[in-house]
Amino acid sequence: MPQLRIALAQVNPVVGDLPGNAALVVARTREAVASGAHLVAFPEMVLTGYPIEDLALRRSFQQASIAALEQLAATLQREGLGDAAVVVGYLDVRDALVRAGTGGVPDAAATPAMAEPAVRAERDARTAPAPDPLGTPRGAPVNAAAVLHAGQVVARYAKHHLPNYGVFDEFRYFVAGTRPCVVRLHGVDVALLICEDLWQDGPTAQVRELGAGLALVINGSPYELHKDDSRLELAARRAVEAGATLAYVNMVGGQDELVFDGDSLVVGPDGSLLARAPQFAEHLLVLDLDLPEGRSPVAAVISAAPLPGYAPMPRAAIEPRLVDEAEMYAALVVGLRDYVRKNGFRSVTFGFSGGIDSALVAALAADAIGGANVHGLSMPSRYSSQHSQDDAFDLARRLGAPCRSIPIAPMFDAYMAALHLTGLAEENLQARIRGTTVMAVSNQEGHLVLAPGNKSELSVGYSTIYGDAVGGFGPIKDVPKTWVYRLARWRNAEAQRRGEEPPIPPGSIDKAPSAELRPGQQDTDSLPEYDVLDDILDDYVEHDLGATELVAQGFDGALVEQVLRMTDLAEYKRRQYPIGTKITMRSFGRDRRQPITNRWRETAAGTD
Repeated sequence: MPQLRIALAQVNPVVGDLPGNAALVVARTREAVASGAHLVAFPEMVLTGYPIEDLALRRSFQQASIAALEQLAATLQREGLGDAAVVVGYLDVRDALVRAGTGGVPDAAATPAMAEPAVRAERDARTAPAPDPLGTPRGAPVNAAAVLHAGQVVARYAKHHLPNYGVFDEFRYFVAGTRPCVVRLHGVDVALLICEDLWQDGPTAQVRELGAGLALVINGSPYELHKDDSRLELAARRAVEAGATLAYVNMVGGQDELVFDGDSLVVGPDGSLLARAPQFAEHLLVLDLDLPEGRSPVAAVISAAPLPGYAPMPRAAIEPRLVDEAEMYAALVVGLRDYVRKNGFRSVTFGFSGGIDSALVAALAADAIGGANVHGLSMPSRYSSQHSQDDAFDLARRLGAPCRSIPIAPMFDAYMAALHLTGLAEENLQARIRGTTVMAVSNQEGHLVLAPGNKSELSVGYSTIYGDAVGGFGPIKDVPKTWVYRLARWRNAEAQRRGEEPPIPPGSIDKAPSAELRPGQQDTDSLPEYDVLDDILDDYVEHDLGATELVAQGFDGALVEQVLRMTDLAEYKRRQYPIGTKITMRSFGRDRRQPITNRWRETAAGTD
């Protein structure tokens, strides 16, 4: 059987940085070629970054992507890397693919109808020629893959299945391809697929029909907890369907609220796992494969003859999977680190309250960008306990983070003398003074403000808009409160295992949670115990169960109605909360979109 050495380049591109991403491709290709690789594969839209959202509709960006691809092919040849076949994801347009006469040209019947055509037509009339009669996205953008060899673009493929669920909105941006793309390299037929093509029925069956020996899938697959398990199961099933070895390369790194976990892998035609890359780290996975000789009638031939026999590399590694807490913590660190780094910040600031949420956020930030770059602000009021203030400065010491005290009592007194507030308004005033203080420090010193709210509190509106909700990024926005405790305990245990001082003060973990906005206040004054609350919220937010279904599961009817009503009414707050890393199946924002003005209410007896 022909031999082929492949390299899966699990890399971290930056959206819009075409020169930087191209340089990344060249650097990793050089490394792969030095390892003897004949085929080097990069993730979905690696050249443009992913997701590019409305950049896909901008003609200047479409043209720049196509030009960058051609320049990349020439650069690889000039750098002495042209003998390797390099597969890269990029943004193309339908007309360019038609002119090139290569694979992936979509049929008109396969073109999706666009949402809100009147809005789109009005905008296009102001900025560009009107859309074509099919109502396709302006310029007919294509989520594409290209094979580069000997300084040329030798084959192109357009993604067939455009996901339109969860965080994905690709029907808005792209037109779908319908043609397969198979290239013959050193006697082996390699079929290209892009991400969602693997998740839908059809493309892998076509790989079998075409007789390809290797199905190469390039991906921009965002992380969520336990997705690595379903990914391996899917890849194994599709490899068996295709009757071919399947190589899956995924992106790594953070892009706004999304984080990509890598987890690239290769499975044999029998579904057995042959190699697997680490999670949340850039990596080059190189391995030798014995593959059947090519027989596809549609293959674009790069080199028809198999390679002379060579000594294969040692068996590729199968990296162990992280435990749930380690996996989630790594996702949060990567998401925060890349948001800070890719947006040009060097440091962060937020309130060190002494509580568990701010303590976990501080630990994440220290692990992401270094403790010296985490600037804590202790902002005690008359209701702040000495215990909490001590925990805040103990946290700073443990992390090596600078922390200063800015008492808010004088500011609070000045407001109260003018406004004479009581009750909830008085409590929220304290949070809003702290929010203003944090933003003022940010403006003066250039730190990114982090919002430390967790998913449970955001679900039920237990946060103060323009108070603790201020900031540019919410690192634990998608982390339920019970998981906040799990992650804090795990991080401390990891430190102890490594012989280090735990970063989070035990007092922040052990004490009852409280906003400390009035004497003796505890979260349970307003909310059920968090383990019960999170159980209800998981069913309601993640799985869309209604009140009657929740009661049937054994929850108290009055409690269910309270939690669901609080969650529904808090939608306007969540819309104004900063973005944060997605780690669950249903994050607020991209995943879950509820109307703010909404009179639909659920009761334990039905809806009204």
